[in-house]
Amino acid sequence: MTSFELSDDQRYRALRARDRRFDGVFVIGVRTTGIYCRPSCPTPIQPLRKNIDFFPTTAAAQRAGLRACKRCRPDATPGSPEWSTRDDVVSRAMKLIGRGRLDTGSVAELAADVGVTERHLRRMMLEAVGAPPLSIARAQRAQNARTLIETTQMTFTDVAFASGFSSLRQFNDTVREVFAATPSELRATSSATPQAATGSLSIRLPYRSPMAWRYACEWWEMRAVPGVVAVEHGEIRTALRLPRGTGLATMRNGEGWIDCTLELDDLADLAPAVAQCRSMLDLDADPIEIDEALRALPALRSHVDGLPGLRAPGSTDGFMTLVFAVLGQQRSVAAARTIAGRIVERAIGPGQDGLLRPFPEPAEIRAIDFDGIGLNGRAIETILTLAERFEGRADELAPGGDRHAIADELLSVKGIGPWTTNYVAMRIFADPDVHLVGDLVADRAAIALGLTAHDIDSVRPWRTYLTHHLWAASPALRGTT
Repeated sequence: MTSFELSDDQRYRALRARDRRFDGVFVIGVRTTGIYCRPSCPTPIQPLRKNIDFFPTTAAAQRAGLRACKRCRPDATPGSPEWSTRDDVVSRAMKLIGRGRLDTGSVAELAADVGVTERHLRRMMLEAVGAPPLSIARAQRAQNARTLIETTQMTFTDVAFASGFSSLRQFNDTVREVFAATPSELRATSSATPQAATGSLSIRLPYRSPMAWRYACEWWEMRAVPGVVAVEHGEIRTALRLPRGTGLATMRNGEGWIDCTLELDDLADLAPAVAQCRSMLDLDADPIEIDEALRALPALRSHVDGLPGLRAPGSTDGFMTLVFAVLGQQRSVAAARTIAGRIVERAIGPGQDGLLRPFPEPAEIRAIDFDGIGLNGRAIETILTLAERFEGRADELAPGGDRHAIADELLSVKGIGPWTTNYVAMRIFADPDVHLVGDLVADRAAIALGLTAHDIDSVRPWRTYLTHHLWAASPALRGTT
């Protein structure tokens, strides 16, 4: 159940139970103390119902003049699954803000991205999340600043500008207002080991348990483009293309979080780097609700119980995922991985052992020689057409982009069909409700389990996760009728 579907009495019951599954779904504002908390806050004395207000986001609580609780740190909770599920203007704007859009652009440009006026966007966000776009971005900057204060030895001036603040004074005022502490006090009380300000830092990316980490590793290992992504010993490494440069993310599973080491050309790219990593691993999903919906299908129940917390892997590079989809449709997944690696080598040259680099940009793809690469003329024509179409527009292939307009555009390209556009919706735009019609493996698994079209529709809006469970169950179902 999402934040908007809950009544205040239901939210209060979640608070009384200190239920961690609602962390990030909403926050609790306490009028008598002037602070806001997550539902699972371990404070021994819980506030009375009459003294509580509920907010859909931390930004809304901050806008109401409340400060973050120092005990439960509600600013560090996972993002609300509401924005991963919905496909409307507010959801797209929230995803773009999460990827740092307002650190490099204006609210007017954000409004243009989602197809409305600046005034209308502000009104819609106030109604939906209780805060305007700049307040949402401010809350994100505050959390980024806290991460850098507590985990690096960067000067506060560098932290301020790396976090997206326009001045040191704005940084100091915001930190004091949001956390009721100065930057010096936050650094002094931190239990984290400070790291040198070299562009590398280790952070925790929280998620809602459980997490089927082994499945995530196996899934990414099969689709890891050589030279761009590597999976080994339960660790996923990926190169990142960021607004101000490039980066490298190394991710390992923790206990309710991902241990993530980021090496960035520019620490000001922290927000978009975190957003890409969260999208890659689908960390904002609510696995309890999703698993419950899928377990309602008796034929699927044992498979869901065997893989609790299965996520729907996303993408760190939409154009790379689009090219991989075309290759996978033409050939097998294994062949697509091999040919994608050849494309990387021809576009940007052979890499050193273990060195990961971002996938080539569309302009680089257009410049390579495809002769002898292992593709027929039709596939080469499709890839070159896509590179021409998205040159200078690759940032539209990301969560927050207009997936319906992109789908219409893709279908106009020779060699692109419904399977590809649905796969793009699933991977690039993080649509949780994709029924991948025509996928041979998923279709055979559904038939083996005896799932009907009615069964598949009954799990909406989680058909993307059903598709992943069908893929995961396929090896065990081979040979059945």
